[in-house]
Amino acid sequence: MTIFTYWWVILLVLSLVLYKFVLRVFFGMVIVPEDKIGLITKKFVLFGADRSLPDGRIIATKGEAGFQAQALAPGLYWGKWIWQYSIDMTPFTIIPEGKIGLVLSKDGKEIPTGRILARKVDCDNFQDARMFLDNGGQKGRQTAFITSGSYRINTYLFEVVIIDQVKIFENMVGIVTALDGEPIPLGQIAGKYVDAHNNFQDFDSFLENGGNRGLQPQVILAGSYYINTWAIQIEQTPMTDVPIGHVGVVISYIGEDGQDVTGDTFKHGNIVSKGQRGVWMEPLGPGKYALNKYTTKLELVPTTNLVLNWANARSESHDLDKNLSTITVRSKDGFPFNLDVSQIIHVPANEAPKVIARFGSMTNLVSQVLEPTIGNYFRNSAQDSDVISFLSTRKERQESAKVHIKAVLDEYNVNAVDTLIGDITPPESLMKTLTDRKIAEEEQKTYQTQKMAQEQRQGVEKETAIADMQKEIVRAAQSVEIAQRTADATVKKAEGDATSLKLNVNAEAEATKMRAQAEAEATKARAGAQAEATKLNATAEAERISKTGLAEAEKIMAIGKSTAESYQLQVSAMGGDNFTRYKITEELAKGNVKIIPDVLINGNNGSEGGISGLLGMKLMEMMDADAEKKKKE
Repeated sequence: MTIFTYWWVILLVLSLVLYKFVLRVFFGMVIVPEDKIGLITKKFVLFGADRSLPDGRIIATKGEAGFQAQALAPGLYWGKWIWQYSIDMTPFTIIPEGKIGLVLSKDGKEIPTGRILARKVDCDNFQDARMFLDNGGQKGRQTAFITSGSYRINTYLFEVVIIDQVKIFENMVGIVTALDGEPIPLGQIAGKYVDAHNNFQDFDSFLENGGNRGLQPQVILAGSYYINTWAIQIEQTPMTDVPIGHVGVVISYIGEDGQDVTGDTFKHGNIVSKGQRGVWMEPLGPGKYALNKYTTKLELVPTTNLVLNWANARSESHDLDKNLSTITVRSKDGFPFNLDVSQIIHVPANEAPKVIARFGSMTNLVSQVLEPTIGNYFRNSAQDSDVISFLSTRKERQESAKVHIKAVLDEYNVNAVDTLIGDITPPESLMKTLTDRKIAEEEQKTYQTQKMAQEQRQGVEKETAIADMQKEIVRAAQSVEIAQRTADATVKKAEGDATSLKLNVNAEAEATKMRAQAEAEATKARAGAQAEATKLNATAEAERISKTGLAEAEKIMAIGKSTAESYQLQVSAMGGDNFTRYKITEELAKGNVKIIPDVLINGNNGSEGGISGLLGMKLMEMMDADAEKKKKE
């Protein structure tokens, strides 16, 4: 017996093992598990006119070849021949709790120009692809989405993106921007109010009611929302808080232009009713408000008494006076000094919109009205007075300032409660003078008080001592009398001793005086004798010198007279010229001077020419010698 004898057994075993394959091949059986769906791809069409998909389509709805819109739900199917159909098993699309699924369609009609999202169609939450395409579903991102759960989604047609729910936290506000819709009307910065869209969770209803793309006036409060983030963007910001003691003046940037409710007398802004564009007439009281910070602005206005300080070292917690500083003024007498001022104001709640309409903010009210008004008032006031008078009339000036500033602020819908003058800092030099003067006055009063106190104390002590020492006074009086008598006796004795001593001293003084006079006369006599002798010696010496000089003078005179008479006789005998030549020759002989020169100079006058030339030459040499000697000296 061969193996082929039991071929049927082998076939039966193989059929049992490969029954699914056998049934799939011979009978077209497909089993879709309970947690999956079967996506069908038709390879070809045997009969019929619709063998290929229309242009632009990728999903077949009428039996064309290609990806089929109809998917197989879990179960058993026949006739899906392996050679004609390809079946892909894909799991269900599961959206977890707290998530949503955004759907992107790969086939369908084209989205109209100007739109970015495909509109919602009836398709059983995208589980019926044929219904989606037959009902005019559009390709691209869908406005509709699916919430948490399990879905049989044909992934050949749809792609699902899972995102978180939108959560707006406590004390926060969701500011909405729509990415699709009609354009915002001209002249507006946000779209119009649209109802019946359930906080933008039904975006199709938003579009059907004419919602605009862009910034929305509505906001979303705290909570969890099914928001299609392809259609809506949300920015979370804190809620607007109006604290106690304040009101909030709303400035709206959107809405219709309203009628000014202030009348013709108020020309500083447009105050309108709530919901219109402009400053709302009704301010918001203390509390929290869900305001859109891009479409409205809230200006806080304090309704309690507000203190503003013009002082360098002090500022209030509201910081409205942070830019205010001590006021510097100049007095009538030219002294600059500093002045601290505090101003208390109150803005009534019903007047707050007018203040904001006029100035825009409380900061502008301080900088544009209060600062120049108060500063200029005190500068003008200081110029009408000197420093001392300003200091002494502080109270009156404070009252005057209060009245003046109140009248000014009433025009700006602000109540001036009080004006207070703080520290006044005069010039240091002037302050020192005033301080010194005051100290001197106080010291004088102190001295007078101390003097009176001392006098009273002395009187009390004196009376107390007299009362306490009455017995001692009597005893002391007796002792005084005894002492007086003893003193008188002592004085008498002292007077006698003094008289005796005085006589002795006078005698001694007289003797000393006489001895001194005798010594002085003896000294005077010796000095006179010495002086007389010196005088006689000097006189004798002078007479000797005088006589000696006279004798010498007479001798010289006699010699000179004799010589002159001799010269006179020689001149008479020889003649004047010959005598002169003789004396010159004699002098030359005494000096060993050569008479005949090495070079003879002839004159023009015959015999006298040679001598004259010789003499001239000699005189020249003598003169040169004398000049050289003087030069050396």
